[in-house]
Amino acid sequence: MALVNPMYFIKKAQECGIAIASFNVHNLETIQAVVEGAAEENCPVIIQTTPGTLKHAGIPYIGAMVKAASEQVDIPIALHVDHCKSFETIMQCIRYGYTSVMIDSAHLPYEENIEMVKKVVECARSVGVAVEGELGRIGGVEEDLTVDEKTASFTVPSQAKDFVEKTGLDTLAVAIGTAHGEYKGVPDLDFERLEKIRELVALPLVLHGASGVPDHQIKASLERGISKINIATELKIPMARAIQEVFKNNPKENDPRNYMGAARSAVKEVVRQKIRLCNGTDFASRL
Repeated sequence: MALVNPMYFIKKAQECGIAIASFNVHNLETIQAVVEGAAEENCPVIIQTTPGTLKHAGIPYIGAMVKAASEQVDIPIALHVDHCKSFETIMQCIRYGYTSVMIDSAHLPYEENIEMVKKVVECARSVGVAVEGELGRIGGVEEDLTVDEKTASFTVPSQAKDFVEKTGLDTLAVAIGTAHGEYKGVPDLDFERLEKIRELVALPLVLHGASGVPDHQIKASLERGISKINIATELKIPMARAIQEVFKNNPKENDPRNYMGAARSAVKEVVRQKIRLCNGTDFASRL
């Protein structure tokens, strides 16, 4: 299938009380792992890249690889740029086939955040591309993005309502206690806050930093209105471990098809687990 705007399957997921898993990729093997895993679970999926990955691999290469991968399967696939602060980079992503973008201007003063999101919405919507914004700051570290735990701020429900109404965006990433990267302890999500946001905001809500969140908390977030869940670190760790295991068993290994093949298999298994956790198995048949 051709790459699609994800909103039609995210909205359907919202209606059904499930979530769409969105996975960060970095290279050919991770793209293949996500697409193959989602196809085996018969579930639509979002492939996403950070600005750091775009610098590493190049927007044209990512766009071309994901497009090629999507044409090998019969499930809907969207391509999303995650946590992008640059309007120019977002426009370039759209030119190379991205069907969804996240403008990350949550670090700006509130009114400036609104204006930046409105600007992206105006441009993206004219060409059928979905827009995600963020209100509040997700703690932790993701590539060159660092938010100290002391300065991370949770989403204010009443402000979320105002933000959505003024920007016209499609999905909203909320800060309720998750963090990017690996957790130092067990996360404790603020479900009461999430419930209040859900009462005031009708559009689909997004949970960033879902890697490492206990399964029961993921399930609880779905029950309270989360419709998209981002996974990054939980793909990186098994990928690295699989490669390490290959070299541990064969220190003279020099064929990337072997160690990257092992990495792809490890990532695919996590992809399938996360889709099942989000109740997404066979969801493509319901679209």
